[in-house]
Amino acid sequence: MRDFRLDQLDSFAKVIEHGTFSAAAEKLNLTQPAISFQIRELERRLGVRLIERVGKKATPTAAGLTLLDHVKRIDGVVSATLADLLPYARGAAGRVRIGTGSTACIHLLPQVLKSVRQRFQGLEIVVKTAHTKDILKALEDNALDVGFVTPPVHGRMFEAIPVLDDPFVAIAAAGDDRLPRSVTPQAMAGLPVILYDAEGNTRQIVDRWFARAGITLTPAMEMGNTEAIRKLVAAGVGYAILPTSALEDRSSIETRPLSPAFHRNLAIVLRRDKILGKGLRMVVEALKEVKL
Repeated sequence: MRDFRLDQLDSFAKVIEHGTFSAAAEKLNLTQPAISFQIRELERRLGVRLIERVGKKATPTAAGLTLLDHVKRIDGVVSATLADLLPYARGAAGRVRIGTGSTACIHLLPQVLKSVRQRFQGLEIVVKTAHTKDILKALEDNALDVGFVTPPVHGRMFEAIPVLDDPFVAIAAAGDDRLPRSVTPQAMAGLPVILYDAEGNTRQIVDRWFARAGITLTPAMEMGNTEAIRKLVAAGVGYAILPTSALEDRSSIETRPLSPAFHRNLAIVLRRDKILGKGLRMVVEALKEVKL
C-alpha cells in the first residue's frame, strides 16, 4: 500500500477516459512524459500491462479493465473520506451532490433541503436536474452522490430504494368542462395535449398508458418542465397529464382522475459501493421522509 499512489491511479483513469496520454496530460495539467512515467511506474508496481494502443487510441487491457472498476470504488472512498474530514478543515459539514428531475426539484426537494438544513446547517448541497438516464451515468462516474429519480433503474451497481407513488391526473384550465369525470386514453386523444419531454421516464410512462389502449399520441406541444406545462394549461393552451407532485397550485386548473389509473414511482438511487458520510446519510434519510 505504501507505493500505491492515488495520482498514478487518477492518471490511468484519465488516459482511459480521454483515449490518449496527451489528452489526459492536458486534463491533469501535466506533461505527456509525466503521465507516461506514472503509468509505467504503476504497471511496474502491479506487475501487469494496463494499457495498450489500438491505432492512436489508448485502451485498457483485461487487467486494466479490472483495475478501472477498483479505481472507481477507490475514488468514491477517497471522496467520502475528504467529505467527512472537511468539517475539521474549514468548519463546514462537507458536500452532497443530488441528481433529480425538474418536477421533484421544484415540488419535493424543498422539504428535503429544509429538513437537512435544520439538522445540519453547515452542509454544502449541490443539485443537478436531468433525466434519469443522465443521473444514473453521473452516479456511475461518481459525479453525483445520490439520485432521486423515476425508475426503471438498470445496473447491478445501483441500489434503488422506493420512496413514494405519484399518481397521474389529467388537467384542464379552470372552468373548462371538456374533460369527463374519469378521463380515458380515447377521451384525451381527441384533445390538444401538451406532454413532457420524450426523453424523460415520466413521458414514457404516459406513452405506455396510451399504447395499452392502442393509441400513439402526437402531442400538440412538448416541454421539459412540468410547471411550464401547468401554466400553459391554466392559460387555456391545451390539456395535459401530469404527476400529482407537480400540482401544488391548483387554483387555475381543473383535475380529473384517469381510467385506468396509473402512477410513477420515485426512488432514491445510490451506488452499492458508495460510502455514506454523515451529510449523505442525512440527505438519504430526509429523502425517505418525502410526502406528497
